[in-house]
Amino acid sequence: MSRIGILPINLPGGVTVTVSDTNEVKVKGPKGEITQQVDTDIKVEIKENQVIVSRPSDEKKYKSLHGLYRSLINNMVVGVSEGYTTQQELVGVGYRAEVKGQILELSLGFSHDIHFQIPVEVKVEAKQERRSNPVITLTSVNKQLIGEVAAKIRSLRPPEPYKGKGIKFVGEQLRRKAGKTASV
Repeated sequence: MSRIGILPINLPGGVTVTVSDTNEVKVKGPKGEITQQVDTDIKVEIKENQVIVSRPSDEKKYKSLHGLYRSLINNMVVGVSEGYTTQQELVGVGYRAEVKGQILELSLGFSHDIHFQIPVEVKVEAKQERRSNPVITLTSVNKQLIGEVAAKIRSLRPPEPYKGKGIKFVGEQLRRKAGKTASV
């Protein structure tokens, strides 16, 4: 059995899960609503305030899908009840971030500013405090979407290994290189 797939998903208060006949799982909670299409061979049941995911046989295909869909549904339940937050830090002289509606305006040392369109499902906030690096905070109910947006923002200026300049996640440890040593 799949160690992850067999675990039941406990539903917190205020969260409802519905499964349609086309095997589409809809999770609704206080923070929002998410839908996910599940493979037709994987069975999703709601019993006594728990969601149970089961597979038809022990074939390799079903074993991999079993744990995958259980994790996706669990991420949906956590997202609509608590939400997900990601913070990124802009390290570098003159690096700035500003939010205008759903557009994130970044100044990352290039000749022009970068205008990054944020999806409607993601809320973005940029904070600039004196004597500290600007911090971008992303909030959403969808874990996949927030990770994808954070990765795209980071790819605009990934941190370099010598001085550590670039966009990094808050609390991330970078592998630094020594650089050149002066000869005598």
